[in-house]
Amino acid sequence: MRIGLLSDTHDRVPAIRALLEQMVAGGVSLVMHAGDYCSPFSLQPFHDLSLPLLGVFGRNDGDRDALMAAAKTGFGAAELYESPHSFDLGGKSVLLIHDLADVHQRSIDGHEVIVHGFTHVPEMKARGESLLVNPGEGCGWLHGAPTGAILDLETKAVEFLKLTGPEWKV
Repeated sequence: MRIGLLSDTHDRVPAIRALLEQMVAGGVSLVMHAGDYCSPFSLQPFHDLSLPLLGVFGRNDGDRDALMAAAKTGFGAAELYESPHSFDLGGKSVLLIHDLADVHQRSIDGHEVIVHGFTHVPEMKARGESLLVNPGEGCGWLHGAPTGAILDLETKAVEFLKLTGPEWKV
């Protein structure tokens, strides 16, 4: 199962759409978002592409009720939770969280896959049996290029995506 990973999209709808299109082309069946969508209209590309979303809220998500309402309208399976959110997917225990500092090390150790955001920096590292992935910033506002990732849940292989054209430079 291939899963798209996003975080910190901060309302940059064209970048969200472009990253989601790359994910669809890469065979993802679901996107996990580690928070900071900001406004409900940033969920529109998920709707347009009929792409299921599983996400948590970040610190910059203003009107959470409006985000929840937008998530539930029109594009099928879309679920938003408070961060952190723990669940099983494809036989793996997954922790989806905005900021790693919000959980104890035991929570990290108790999951096979941890997807987080907050730092806006793409990274992947192993901690014991746990794989930690930050897809970076889907907006590209801080580091100059929107990023995301595709995770192969079976093999735990991660492919980072980066929008590099001149239209993405800030």
